Amino acid sequence: MIKLTVLYGHPGDPAAFDEYYEREHTPLRVKIPNVQRFESGRIGAIDGTAPPYYRIAELWFESADQMGEALSSPEGEAATGDIPNFATGGATVFVSEVEA
Repeated sequence: MIKLTVLYGHPGDPAAFDEYYEREHTPLRVKIPNVQRFESGRIGAIDGTAPPYYRIAELWFESADQMGEALSSPEGEAATGDIPNFATGGATVFVSEVEA
């Protein structure tokens, strides 16, 4: 399995980020083909300090080829192209090969 992780930095306006993410970005994200599993959530810290990121999103794919097809599809391009519209704190994206 291949996992695409997006770490969103702290937005200037968290309420606006949350509203846009739910109402505008999520409908785009759910259309991305080949996604085997999706998880997303706000990030917290165990010790109560401010975490370095605001939200995490993880998209799981069967293979790197399927991930490539998904991200280069019109739906994938729409979702990735939408990130600058709401991620005022920036976004860090990376890929990992999931080991059992």
